This record gives sequence, C-alpha cells and structure tokens, in this order.
Amino acid sequence: MEGEKFTQEGLNLLQGFKDFCTNVIFENIPRIIIALIILFVGWKLIKVLTNFLHKIFTKKNIDNSLQSFLHSLISIALKTLLVITVADMIGIQMTSFIAILGAAGLAVGMALQGTLQNFAGGVIILILKPYRVGDFIDQGGVSGTVTEIQIFNTVLTTLDNKVIIVPNTQLATNTLVNYTRSGKRRVDIPVGIAYGANIDEARRVLLEYAQTIETIYKEGAEAPVVVCTGLGASSVDLELRVWSDSALYAANHSKLTQGVYETLGAHNIDIPFNQLQVHINKD
Repeated sequence: MEGEKFTQEGLNLLQGFKDFCTNVIFENIPRIIIALIILFVGWKLIKVLTNFLHKIFTKKNIDNSLQSFLHSLISIALKTLLVITVADMIGIQMTSFIAILGAAGLAVGMALQGTLQNFAGGVIILILKPYRVGDFIDQGGVSGTVTEIQIFNTVLTTLDNKVIIVPNTQLATNTLVNYTRSGKRRVDIPVGIAYGANIDEARRVLLEYAQTIETIYKEGAEAPVVVCTGLGASSVDLELRVWSDSALYAANHSKLTQGVYETLGAHNIDIPFNQLQVHINKD
C-alpha cells in the first residue's frame, strides 16, 4: 500500500510539472521571445539615442561636464525603464515588485547611502561648477585632468596617463585646488646664491634672462620679479617669480629651472650646496 502511495505521489508531481510546462512555459514562449527581442532592440536604440543627444549637446555648445552627466543619467534611466517594461511583458507583476521595493526602501536607502551621496555630489558639482571637464585639479593628494563627470564619480587622468576614479561626494564636500580656473599661474623658481655674492647683480641677471622667455607675461603686475626670501644656512635665498598660462606651467617651470642654473653659472654667481666639515682630533 505504501509503495502504491509513493508511486501515485510521484505521478502527481510529474503531472504537475507537465501541466506547468504546458500552461506556463510553452504558452509564454512567444511572449518571452518577443520580450527578449524588444530588450535587444531597445538596448541598441537607447545607445543610438544617447549618441544622438550627445551630438546635439555638442552642437549647442553645452558644457562638457553637463554633457557627460546627462548622458550617463539618461542612459541609466532609459535602460531601467526598458527592463521594467520587458519584465511586465513576460508576466512579472510589477505592482507587487514595486510594493516590495517600497517596503525595502529604507534598507536599500541605507545600503546605498554612499551612492546617493555621490549622486547628490554630482548635482552640486554641476550647479556650483568648482571644476569642469578639462580642468587640472588636486584634492587630497589626488591630482589630474578632469576627463569626465559621471552621475556618481569623476574621472581624472594623471600627468603619467593613469586613470583615477574619484567619488563625487569627496570632490563636492572637501577642499579642492583648481589649477586651471584662473587661466594663468605664477611660476616660482627658488635659488640660493653664496654669501658675499652681489644680490643686485644676481637679480639683474635673472630678470634679463626672464625677458628672453617668450611664453611668460612680461608687463604690468605679471612682470617677472626676483625677491629675497630668506637667509639660509649656506646661502642667500632668492626666488624668481613669473606668470604663465596654466597650460604652459609645467613646461615653463622646467625651462626656467634649467635656465636659472645656467645663467648664474655663466655670470660666475655661485650656487652653494650643503657641506659638512669634519675635524679630526689627533690626540
């Protein structure tokens, strides 16, 4: 009797599985196929649409920072809507799904707290514009050129071509240095001359050299100056200060550093270096 009971239960399970395949899976195969086709085509159309919008933004001269942010936001929103639509076509009850999401909203919000803060940080960056795409910035020891502002992160490229992903909230809520915003920067070249050297002569020589550099400002408040900054342990400390376009800062800094060294040497003005004297007691 027990064997017949188990056999009957097995047959019932098999029949239930057969009914499920017949009534649920096979009947919904056309709907599933159509939904997958719509998902594939829709995904491609979203890509085409976002690329088209990018061209429009570029043609209308919309700020590059806003372009990358809107591109990312629109793409995510459309893809999310597409997935919800396809799920509804397959037969997933989105009303119940949304209700579940609402009930779990608090937990999800806590879990995504950092992500939501980064989104808010991105909005703040786009409104206040502390930096834009193309600016060279430094924050917390991380520096590079801004190549993209996304909805959650900002992408930087360093001088040695490394890519750094920085959360937007970090850039929106902390002290940030923007080296590009003003359009020009002061290039400071410190140099020490020996005690006993003629400071006025050194200043004259350095200013004459600065006038030969074509890529720096030479008039008005931005004209080159040489100041005495201190009396060091082994040198009188001077500093050549010139103004340059921000984009030429690195090149001018390197050129001026080498030029100052060569110019002082050519005029027999010593640049001292630290020396250590050792006295030996023969006793």
